[in-house]
Amino acid sequence: QVQLVESGGGLVQAGGSLRLSCAASGRTFSSYAMGWFRQAPGKEREFVAAISWSGSTSDYVDSVKGRFAISRDNAKNTVYLQMSSLKPEDTAVYYCVRVSRWGPREVDCWGKGTLVTVSS
Repeated sequence: QVQLVESGGGLVQAGGSLRLSCAASGRTFSSYAMGWFRQAPGKEREFVAAISWSGSTSDYVDSVKGRFAISRDNAKNTVYLQMSSLKPEDTAVYYCVRVSRWGPREVDCWGKGTLVTVSS
């Protein structure tokens, strides 16, 4: 069973930056697309970003385009989310996911999440 462990969350002022990391166990990491979801207080979980197994293709929710960048290092079994120009509305628990189907953004494995708080 794959395990996903997020790190890098914390408190940051609006306009600041954070980089989230997700370390994956297992030997199949490089075979799968990976991604990030988030859940803000009182809201439903939403898709944030995804990256193909090779890293050649990425996808973002409109609200983070131009501010967030997803990347991966298959040699380290790690996926990253670089977040810049953060806004208070980016406050959420961020979850690393393994994407089982790219088109419908189906996920078959979730991390436990890391909290990002953006103060105004």
